[in-house]
Amino acid sequence: MLSVSAFLGIATMYVRYKQVEALTDQGEKHLLKLNSVGFVLGCISSFGMCVVANFQKTTVFSMHLVGAVLTFGVGALYILTHALVSYRMQPHIHTKQVFWIRLVIGLWTLSSIISMFVSSVILYSSLPGVEVNKKLHWNPGEPGYMAHMVSTVSEWSLAFSFISFFLTYIRDFQKINLRAEVDLQSSNLHDSTHFGSTWVPGETSPLLAGSI
Repeated sequence: MLSVSAFLGIATMYVRYKQVEALTDQGEKHLLKLNSVGFVLGCISSFGMCVVANFQKTTVFSMHLVGAVLTFGVGALYILTHALVSYRMQPHIHTKQVFWIRLVIGLWTLSSIISMFVSSVILYSSLPGVEVNKKLHWNPGEPGYMAHMVSTVSEWSLAFSFISFFLTYIRDFQKINLRAEVDLQSSNLHDSTHFGSTWVPGETSPLLAGSI
């Protein structure tokens, strides 16, 4: 499921990238560069999500940790980058309110990351010699329980901040129509022209049409 979510995330970020590119004047070099950087960061974050999905915490912890850093750390940079993009696009492209909402979500993301990092450090340092990543059951009152709870809540808060950020794209994407077409160059798939006909190449037919 996480792998599917990662690919859907890339598709969403690509649409956003093309939208900003289309709405931005070619003279706005800094904004175009920010948009490109944001898309690259988004792809890296999605790749990290695939790593998290394929390397479980209880089996290959080191790779799972790398994936988490890419997903959440680089993902936070993506959110902040597009908050800055929104700042540079207001008020002509969209309202200031959109920028402030995305900025608040970005700060929410950062605070969740800091909380999760600090609580995780406290958790692992309070249980020396214990494989915390393989400990599945926790009881109130035992060492590290509170740090574990804070870390878990922070992780869920971080996930919800990501979801909330992507929800801010809904109104933007309502202004987009997506359409893909197949451009037929020949009436057959033979390499030889012997099988040619009087059919005129270049006919097009819709492959996918829709709106977001």
